Amino acid sequence: MTGDFHLSADARPARRESYGQQGLSPVDRLGVALSARKVRWYMPRGRPLRVVDLGCGHQATLLRSLAPLITSGLGVDVRIGDAARAVEALDFREGLVEDVLPQIESSSADVVLMISVLEHLADPEWALRESRRLLAPGGLLMVNVPTWIGKRALELSAFRLGVSPAREMDDHRMYYGHRDLWPLLVRAGFRPSRVKLAYHKLGLNLFARAYAD
Repeated sequence: MTGDFHLSADARPARRESYGQQGLSPVDRLGVALSARKVRWYMPRGRPLRVVDLGCGHQATLLRSLAPLITSGLGVDVRIGDAARAVEALDFREGLVEDVLPQIESSSADVVLMISVLEHLADPEWALRESRRLLAPGGLLMVNVPTWIGKRALELSAFRLGVSPAREMDDHRMYYGHRDLWPLLVRAGFRPSRVKLAYHKLGLNLFARAYAD
């Protein structure tokens, strides 16, 4: 599948700007920091790790923070900044997640990250299935998405208070609860016993861990 397919499914223009390309507000920086802490907590330890960060953001803040812990890292987003490219242990591919995902080799990652990305995609089940394909046996997919409760807070912050980028909220295609995300992960190929879901950030976000067999 290509980005053109996903565009036709949604009829909205494809992204031309990565998250954080115009800078981050204090609210956004806090959200990024809390998600990063969750990811670091669940990162596997004691073995070399190959990490793919889908929708890594303009400065790849999370992937850069993981660089000392991993063997290799690949970040994907439509625009990648100079600070990210300067990290020798990391590689990047510019483009839409939908376009780049099929180009990444199967079983080439020990950890795949989709942090605040799935809600922007027109075909989330396809993206999760492709992410599952990237994982080596025993690999881990980590997903962070906004919840339906979070929708209210995010839209208040963006559309009324102006402390978050409205363009990001306008790009959201979905919000999630357990009943929304769990079946997508199972249909993507993860066994139910290998899927763990938990609300965090006061219930504004849902964090998923799904382990490949």
